[in-house]
Amino acid sequence: MPRAILLAFAQLDDPAFRAPILWGVLGAAAALLGLAGFAAIGLGWVLEGWPGWITTIVQLAGGAATLLLAWWLFLPIAVVIASGCAGPVVTAVERRHYPAVAQTGGAHLLHQAWWGVVFGLKMLALQILLLPLIFFVPLLGAVLAFVISAYALGVGFFEASAQARMGVGAARSARLARRWQVWLLGAALAAMAAVPILNLLLPVIGVAASAHLMHERR
Repeated sequence: MPRAILLAFAQLDDPAFRAPILWGVLGAAAALLGLAGFAAIGLGWVLEGWPGWITTIVQLAGGAATLLLAWWLFLPIAVVIASGCAGPVVTAVERRHYPAVAQTGGAHLLHQAWWGVVFGLKMLALQILLLPLIFFVPLLGAVLAFVISAYALGVGFFEASAQARMGVGAARSARLARRWQVWLLGAALAAMAAVPILNLLLPVIGVAASAHLMHERR
């Protein structure tokens, strides 16, 4: 599994990787701007008429919370981006590292897109449900959030990548055959997501590393 991630990073200069990186930046910006807008409206309504010093403290705390939430909620966005950009990235990985492997057709693009959106929404709902646990039981919540996020990221990225070369059901079977490798990949991606700037590479690194896992066993 570490080899898959290292090879993915080593291929960042590939032109096929540029679109997922760009979409990752745009997705993070959209999450941050959306949350900042909601936070500004909500805080403006709640703090109306309060003393200035209290307003300042609450706004600073709200800004920090907004950044944290934007990072937390970017994870399902990254999975959706991966499902839309998986094909070109998988092809680029195969062209450089597995030229002898025949490039077979995968699931229909509409099926891939639908799967990505549905999985992303499920992951988003799970992330939102975990928020109270993280805030009120920090240690236990953080550990549980990491374990669950690692599982979700591993499943999301691997199946999105596998669907570029096989049907949805076959992609799930391929993932189950590598369940521990996929979870370890998800754990590495969850740790990577905690590092600013590096987390913007999540969609492309997740797909490329998943492509290596898919072909190593084959």
